[in-house]
Amino acid sequence: MSLIDQIQHLRNSLTDLYPELFLIIFFLATLVSELAISKNHTPETKFSRLLKLQWVGAFLLLALLAIQWTTTERGALFHNLLLLDSKAIFFKILVALTWVFALFHLQKLRYRFQPELLILLASAVLGSLFLCMAANLLTVYLSMEVISLSSYLLIGLSPKAQASEGSLKYLLFGTVSSAIMLYGISFLYGLTGSLDLSAEAWSALMENDPYIITVTILLTFGGLLFKLSLIPFHVWTPDTYEAGPTPIISFLSTAPKIAVLLALSRLLSALPEAAAPILGGIALISMTVGNTGALWQQNAKRLLAYSTIAQAGYLMVGLVSVNQTGFETGVFYLVAYAFLSMSAFLLADLFSPRSDLNFAHFNGKGSAWTIGGVALTFVMVALAGLPPTIGFTGKWLIFSSLWESYRAAGNTWMLVLLVGGILNAAISLAYYLKLPFLLFFKKDENGAEAQAGWATPVNSIVALFILCVVIGLFLQPQLLTGLIHRL
Repeated sequence: MSLIDQIQHLRNSLTDLYPELFLIIFFLATLVSELAISKNHTPETKFSRLLKLQWVGAFLLLALLAIQWTTTERGALFHNLLLLDSKAIFFKILVALTWVFALFHLQKLRYRFQPELLILLASAVLGSLFLCMAANLLTVYLSMEVISLSSYLLIGLSPKAQASEGSLKYLLFGTVSSAIMLYGISFLYGLTGSLDLSAEAWSALMENDPYIITVTILLTFGGLLFKLSLIPFHVWTPDTYEAGPTPIISFLSTAPKIAVLLALSRLLSALPEAAAPILGGIALISMTVGNTGALWQQNAKRLLAYSTIAQAGYLMVGLVSVNQTGFETGVFYLVAYAFLSMSAFLLADLFSPRSDLNFAHFNGKGSAWTIGGVALTFVMVALAGLPPTIGFTGKWLIFSSLWESYRAAGNTWMLVLLVGGILNAAISLAYYLKLPFLLFFKKDENGAEAQAGWATPVNSIVALFILCVVIGLFLQPQLLTGLIHRL
């Protein structure tokens, strides 16, 4: 390719990245705005004004992504460093929606933090958008580092006392996992001579010793497993979730996972078939550790943290099915999990605003705010995978795709994963029903005095909307599956 052609290609690539370019400009403009706001204003006033600016940026980003979905041509960008296809745009829209949800959570619960947290939130979104398009291990790694650095600071700048400890654990495990991943990438480059996930050179991996292939795959998965809270990079999750502000944790439990799942699916399609059983084993162990660890928790944040570890294992089930149906069912489950996870954090925070969400805060409040209690009950039931909820549909689809793959390939490890996943779903009932039990069957020691702060008409509308989505997509799953099938 001539120099002129290369310049033209780079210019066309930049043109196709207008949502990301907008977000970069918006990020810099927000920084300047934070500095420009008069020092006479209180931090609360600064935060409130910047929050309004973030709303504008989030909706403009969604609008640009909608335009990109309908008008932009699909193809490789920057000489295959990035890939702009329907999957990437769909996942980017999901990331943007989690940003909107997090801003709504901040606005509704009237959180007031340092203004820098809002700027870092936009930075994490930017990294997630690039990770959705990453088609080269170099861009995968760099995008993940943008997300990671933003995430460490989001936890560390929290006003809570234990934020420093949670952020330090997050940083240490993140640094180790990134180093391990980079080491694995260097092995892959040495074995194949390419970092491009679509390169034919990756087929040369099968010419090496199986032990070398297994070690290389495990090392390369390191950073991705960390972001998904999968074994063995899960230890940071409970302490970090407990230390961080609930809206920030709600965002970090979903947005990075959305981007990482797509990056992992691209990597898995490029790796040899030996990668699937490795990831299947990690998924099964993660389900078991997450579900058993959640049984002993007395705090809603820590319970949802262990739930995240288990749910990440379920997310892997669709990917290891190694077929298009498996990917589509995995995406369905991802959308369901993202909505349910953020809804669980929001509803729990509405019951006990801006608190540490210890179980004692939920005692008897379900009878005082019935619609909120019912909504949170259905969300927890959906996370467990029971009907009539979207969670049941998601689990049914991923297990069905795994069963079909087992019947076609006859791999014993798929059957083990299927049975183990179903058994883990049964175990999870024991802790997912804890919050509903506390809401409706425990006595509220504070009596009716605590009702005024959260049993409001606006909160009831929010709870009713969540309830309608959880049940509605169970009754009409084709509203989502039809869209996913077009990817």
